[in-house]
Amino acid sequence: MTFVQNLTLFVLAAFVGYEVITRIPTNLHTPLMSGANAISGITLVGAVVVAGSGENLLATALGFFAVVMATINVVGGYLVSHFMLEEFSRGGG
Repeated sequence: MTFVQNLTLFVLAAFVGYEVITRIPTNLHTPLMSGANAISGITLVGAVVVAGSGENLLATALGFFAVVMATINVVGGYLVSHFMLEEFSRGGG
């Protein structure tokens, strides 16, 4: 029963996250990306804790996958933010 509840929560969170992100105006993207990078950094720390717990093989594998995905998110977010701030500093065109 716990797995079904967790899966339901995950699917709902993914849906709500997608709906929120697709409605953000372009001029708010950079400040929100900075906040999202901070949250992803916290996620990365949590994923490292889960991956290193060694509780069981599934937890370690999922923790490792979460570390990889959170790292990609943080690095990609900072690259996109850097590119957008560079565009603003040049005058946008």
